[in-house]
Amino acid sequence: MVPSSPRGIEFYLQCAVLVIGIVGTVQNAVIIYTLVASKQHKKQVLIFHQNVLDFFTSFFMIIIYSVKLSNISFSGSVGYWLCMLVYENLAFYPYCCGVINLAMITIERYLKVVHPVWSKNKLRNWMIFTAMAISMIVNFINAVAILIPTNTVMDGMCYNAVLWPSNTLRLIYLIWTVIIYYVAIIIIFIYCYWRILLVIRRQAKVKAGSSAAQAQSNKARNNVVKTMVIVSAFYAILWLPTYTCHFVMSLNPHAVALESFYYAAVFLSYLYMIINPFIYAICFDPVKRVLLEMIPCMKNSVQVIENT
Repeated sequence: MVPSSPRGIEFYLQCAVLVIGIVGTVQNAVIIYTLVASKQHKKQVLIFHQNVLDFFTSFFMIIIYSVKLSNISFSGSVGYWLCMLVYENLAFYPYCCGVINLAMITIERYLKVVHPVWSKNKLRNWMIFTAMAISMIVNFINAVAILIPTNTVMDGMCYNAVLWPSNTLRLIYLIWTVIIYYVAIIIIFIYCYWRILLVIRRQAKVKAGSSAAQAQSNKARNNVVKTMVIVSAFYAILWLPTYTCHFVMSLNPHAVALESFYYAAVFLSYLYMIINPFIYAICFDPVKRVLLEMIPCMKNSVQVIENT
């Protein structure tokens, strides 16, 4: 449950998050277009899926915070279901799917770089699509079975995650969430990318003897790895304050001093939605190439990227 705060702080936060939702929706839509235009949506299925999930998260943020800024009274059956389905839970579902998808991208990169022979012989597209489907189903069950039932409407106001049978169960669920959606993800990032970077460094020593085709393939692979390392690092940095704050507030829900830190942490975590597409635009060469082609005066830069 969001702590009580002066209307001014809450209002400006909601306005800022609404702007982030609008910008994130536009940015992710552009990145999705560039991935399709460069045909990378077929080669990098999980990365394309990640941007689709980020797009829906940003889009749902627009809906959620437009409702909040409208000061709608949650009354009657319509208000009840608006609280259950729209308020926060709508954006939480694609966000959770996106976190698991980030881990799946990391594992896929790990298998293709560290175990190239095994991945070439064993890794199939149906496995990737199955993993994506399982992630979406599990997170949907989580939202329907746990998050929605804990919402409630009181005096025309919607409150999130307050109807718990006991504080112990609420704390257990919070610890489980932090472990699954943050700690375990960070461990996967560190282990997989550490092993990947070791392999890339070892291969760089024998790069001079490789063919031009092999060198181009290695460059494309390393470009994807560099992009995802940056995306993962920003996730670890920007979401740490939010998870820390939620955990501390669960232990001491009446800590008024944490309110300012809470709103700053929420702003940083939402900011991740507009930083992600910016990273793809700067670091991922196929996306960068299509974006430059969309700008008439920058078309000459496309040739520079292709030649480097």
